[in-house]
Amino acid sequence: MAMASTLSTESPPFSPRPMTMVNQSPAQYRSMSRSTSPLSNSSAAEGNSNAIARHTFQYKGETLEIRNVWAENVEEEMAKIRELIETHPYVAMDTEFPGVVARPVSETYSPDYHYKSLKVNVDLLKIIQLGLSFADENGNFAKGCPCWQFNFKFNLNDDMFAQDSIDLLVSSGISFDDHASRGIDPLHFGELLMVSGLVLDNRVRWVSFHSGYDYGYLLKLLTAQELPNDEKGFFDTLKLYFPTIYDIKYMTSLCDGHFGGLQKLADALSCQRIGVEHQAGSDSLLTMTTYFALARAKFMNGEGIDDSKYKNELYGYGSNHTVRKGNAHAQMHLSHSSSALSVGNSD
Repeated sequence: MAMASTLSTESPPFSPRPMTMVNQSPAQYRSMSRSTSPLSNSSAAEGNSNAIARHTFQYKGETLEIRNVWAENVEEEMAKIRELIETHPYVAMDTEFPGVVARPVSETYSPDYHYKSLKVNVDLLKIIQLGLSFADENGNFAKGCPCWQFNFKFNLNDDMFAQDSIDLLVSSGISFDDHASRGIDPLHFGELLMVSGLVLDNRVRWVSFHSGYDYGYLLKLLTAQELPNDEKGFFDTLKLYFPTIYDIKYMTSLCDGHFGGLQKLADALSCQRIGVEHQAGSDSLLTMTTYFALARAKFMNGEGIDDSKYKNELYGYGSNHTVRKGNAHAQMHLSHSSSALSVGNSD
């Protein structure tokens, strides 16, 4: 069934500030256990504010940089990325967004429940931050600055959010004053991304972790439209802009002994975090190192990494084996998410 973009008459008032969380925060959605990070406390957050132009770290004997991008330097930094993608075609991606605030109205579980939930939230909300990290085909980070952290316009007085998601991001160093005053215009960024060389090219490998929502927000940036009404339309659009994607969460579903969030998997594979957790730049760097560690441990053949078993699959969406695992989870939402906005179906 197609899903309308209007609120049902039984919904609570549409107010940006008092909305409560119905699901995990964006960071918790991807990783339920990141407590092992050395920078996971509030005192570290002050020194890792995304208002600071750049952060440098030592990694395997080299100095690496996470560079923050705002409206004033977005064109300059995207020009550098257009050159870098020619030699470093692996792009690890992570987003931060303002939580999950709505659910589709349904009295029974339907196979596309998760997509309907994704669509209504992405359509309603705005992306806050996008992290992109770059590596070559051997998993080597780009020298110097392999990671850009794009910070979008977001105003806590005007835009909708789930409060505990915002609290988590603030404690991790996100400066919402700066997002309001000098955040990147999403429409402008979408235009720059379209001609960046990062999309519409099957030579570019996009790497992510449990990333349905992440790609939803990227498609919203690229198209400046609401997401397609059905899951097939979503995957058709996704395939157009991102011809080659790797979802690490889906990869773990094919392996024995690997489960849980990104940090837990990274710890199991001895991957070092660079930067502060719950910021998109650091998470994208960890996503890249975790991908190559897992691929080499579990998906090698005589010629190298064999991506045929996991390429272009998303965990929990589409027609792969992970979708069946969502049945009980979706039914839990039907019975316990009355505090969220309800969005009606049109047929």
